[in-house]
Amino acid sequence: MPAKTVISYPHMGSYSAVLEQLLGRLFPHATILTPPPITQKTVELGGRHSPDFVCSPFKYNLGNYIEGLEAGANLLFQSGTGCRYGYYGELQEQILRDMGYNFEFACLARRSARPLPLLARLWQLGCPLPAHKVAAAFHMAICSIRAVDSLENWIRENVGFECVPGSCDALHGRLLNKISCAQSQAELRETVAVCKKDLRKIKLDIPQNPLRVGIIGEVYTLMEPSSNFNLERQLAEQGASVTRAMSIWFLMFGRDNALSLRRTGGYLRYTVGATGVDSVSQSLDYARRGYDGVLHVKSFGCIPELNAGPVLTRLSHREGIPILPLSFDTHTGELGVKTRIEAFVDMLRMRKGV
Repeated sequence: MPAKTVISYPHMGSYSAVLEQLLGRLFPHATILTPPPITQKTVELGGRHSPDFVCSPFKYNLGNYIEGLEAGANLLFQSGTGCRYGYYGELQEQILRDMGYNFEFACLARRSARPLPLLARLWQLGCPLPAHKVAAAFHMAICSIRAVDSLENWIRENVGFECVPGSCDALHGRLLNKISCAQSQAELRETVAVCKKDLRKIKLDIPQNPLRVGIIGEVYTLMEPSSNFNLERQLAEQGASVTRAMSIWFLMFGRDNALSLRRTGGYLRYTVGATGVDSVSQSLDYARRGYDGVLHVKSFGCIPELNAGPVLTRLSHREGIPILPLSFDTHTGELGVKTRIEAFVDMLRMRKGV
C-alpha cells in the first residue's frame, strides 16, 4: 500500500454515510473519499467503459470508481451477493487497470465476505484494529443502518404531506452528517434520540384516505435515487404515501428465502434468483393490505426480476392491484419515466375515486 491510503467506494443511496463511518473506524490513518454525487457525467463514464448489455448498477459503480480514482483514491472497496452483482468486482477491476489506473482493489463478495476471510483481508489492507474492535465497528455500522432505514421508511410514507416543505430533508441530512462522523455507540444513540425528538416536531397534513403505493424490485435500482430519477419523491410530490420494504436492514436480517416463497401464496413454487421471490411476496402483501398500486423497479436485463415479471402480471389480475413495471438503464429518459408515473397515479386516483 502507498504511504497515504485514500479509500473510495461506490454510492448506494444514503448508505454512503454508513460506509464513511465504518471505513473511517477501520482505517483511522486513511483518508475516506466519498465519490462525487452521481451526475450524468458519472453515468456516461461508467457506460462508456462497460460491456453494452451489463445491467446498470455495474455502470453506475464503474463511474463512481473512475471519479474516485481521478480524485486521488488508491484503494477501492466493492461488495455484493445474491446475483451477478457479486461477480462484478473482478471485471470492474480489470477494466480500470486496462484504463491505466494504479490502485488496490478489495472485492469483499461471496466467500470473501465471510467473517474470517473478511478480517484477514482488512488486516492485509492495513487495518490496525484487533478482531474485537473490528467487530465493534461493524456493530456500530449495523446500528447506523437501522437508524437510516427507520427514518427513511417514515419519510417516504409522510414526506408528501409535510406542512413545511423541506422539513424531512433537513432532518435526513442532519442524521446522515452525524452518522458519517460518529465516533462511538454513545454518540450514535444520542444522535438517534435527537432525531426521534425532532421527528415528532414535523407537522403533517395527511388526508383521511391517502393514496398508498408499494415499491418492489431490484436492490440497487430501488436504493440509489439517481438510478431511478428519484421516483419515490416523484410519487410523494403527487400526494402518495410510499412504502418500500427492501433495504439493507431487510437484506441482512429480514430476509428468509423459504419464508418468502411461502408468502407468495402459491404464485411461485421455486426461487427465481436474488430478490425476485421477495418482489412477488411483497406485492401480494401490498395487495392484501389494501394498497392502491405497486411499482416494479428493475435495471434493464435483471434476470431475477424478469423471471418475476409474468408472475406479477398474473398476481395483478387475480388480486386486483395495478402493478407498473419500470426498467432503467443509462439510456433511460427521465421525462418518459415521469410521464408514466404521473399517468399511473392518475389512474390510481380514478380507481380510488379521489
